[in-house]
Amino acid sequence: MFHEYKDVVGCGDQAVVYFTPECMYPITIAAGDEFNNKYGNFRHDSMVGLKYGSKIVSHDGRGFAFLLHPTPALWTQIVPHRTQILYLPDISFISLYLDLKPGKVVIESGTGSGSFSHSIARTIAPSGHLYTFEYHEHRAATAQREFREHSLESMVTIEHRDVVASGFGKTGIADAVFLDLPAPWDAVSAAKEALRKDAMGRICTFSPCIEQVQRTVLALDEHGFSDIRMFECLAKGHEIREVPLPDIDEAIGGHKVNFRVSKYEKKRKRDAEPTTTA
Repeated sequence: MFHEYKDVVGCGDQAVVYFTPECMYPITIAAGDEFNNKYGNFRHDSMVGLKYGSKIVSHDGRGFAFLLHPTPALWTQIVPHRTQILYLPDISFISLYLDLKPGKVVIESGTGSGSFSHSIARTIAPSGHLYTFEYHEHRAATAQREFREHSLESMVTIEHRDVVASGFGKTGIADAVFLDLPAPWDAVSAAKEALRKDAMGRICTFSPCIEQVQRTVLALDEHGFSDIRMFECLAKGHEIREVPLPDIDEAIGGHKVNFRVSKYEKKRKRDAEPTTTA
């Protein structure tokens, strides 16, 4: 469902119950189930047959919400955090520079909470494929279950694997490689082996510390990568407010200045004036 869209909610579908930008919940529609929170009681049976985007009122009349179709962007905001995740400014920037588009083959390590994985899958759909690797067994199993529930199994292959110790096990298939690892420089060699040899491949590493960046740049240079660049991606929210502007009379009236000249200054000016005699 995260790469294909439908109009009407059905049993077994994924949906996002939207209350506010800071309050959203993912649910799976099931007959007889209910969703409860401080805004009231919402019955799944009343959601079946509605169009995505519909406004739903709680059974007890305490509140309302909107029923939204799940997307990778929404999933990034509501995904259960098993690790630190990438957010939309980083995701969009990285996707652009990796030249991700339908049909591309991408390798990712590590999967983590799967935030970026969902966006990659949607971007390379329907003919591309993502191979994603996670060294933590429980996180890998949880991500695999989510990919299955979100109908992404056909385009995402996840493997529990330590790529630093064992590599990716892939040779010459990837158009792009993304590394979100504590020591990405140790996986550069495996990434180079996985990249296609008949086209220009791209690699991106995501690191919070400049020391990690320095070591990764040295490793990339040693393995023959060129056009190595570093970016810092920052996002700043802007608040929009209405501020009344005064007219010219109010502006002048509000800034009156009084000039006072002392009697000594008056005498000095009077003495300095030229005198004439007849």
